[in-house]
Amino acid sequence: MPTRDSGVPVLAARSLCLERGGRELFRELSFTICAGQLWQIEGANGAGKTSLLRILCGLSRYGFTGQVERFAPLLYLGHQSALKALLTPRENLAFHVSGEGCYGDEQIESALARVGLYGYEDVASHTLSAGQHRRVNLARLLLSDATLWLLDEPFTAIDKAGVDELQALLASHVAGGGAVVMTSHQALDVSCDVRYLNLGTGLAA
Repeated sequence: MPTRDSGVPVLAARSLCLERGGRELFRELSFTICAGQLWQIEGANGAGKTSLLRILCGLSRYGFTGQVERFAPLLYLGHQSALKALLTPRENLAFHVSGEGCYGDEQIESALARVGLYGYEDVASHTLSAGQHRRVNLARLLLSDATLWLLDEPFTAIDKAGVDELQALLASHVAGGGAVVMTSHQALDVSCDVRYLNLGTGLAA
C-alpha cells in the first residue's frame, strides 16, 4: 500500500440534513475527514448511519440537503456482502475492482488466502457461509487502492479472529495515510487516530 500524507482532507461534509417519513434523522452535520483518521459513526438503530454513508459515497443523490466534497478515491462496502451468487470469489473480486485497475489471478488468490479463503477461490459464492461472504469483502479491501474506505457494519458475521484481522487491516490502512469512515456496534481496539460522530447529538469528537 502506498504511503499517503496524513492530515490531508479526503472528504468534507457541510450542513447535511436528512428527513425520512416526516422525521428528522440529522441536521447541520459538518465535518472533515483527513488521511490518517478513522471515524466511527454512532447512533441508535434508525438514526441514519447507513443513510449518511450512502450520502458520503454518492449513492444517495436526493432527499437530503447540504454538500459533500470528495478529494480522494473511495471504496464503499455496504452491510450486505453484495456478491453475485453464481460467481466464484475470484470472479466477484475481478468484477468488483475492475474499475480501479487490472488485478491478476495471483493478486486475487493472495488476497483470498490472506483472509482465510485459500481453496475457495473457484467455488460458487452461494455455497459459502455468511462469514465467508464477509471475508471476500475483506479481500476487496486488500486489493483496493482507494484512500478512503466507507464501511457499513464490516464486522457483521465475522468471528473473533476475523474481527482482529479486520481491526489490524483498518489500523494499517490509516497508518499508511488512508482514512476510514465506518458504522459498527463493535467497540474498536485499534492503535490509530479514532474520531466519533454521534448522530444522536450531531457532535464530532
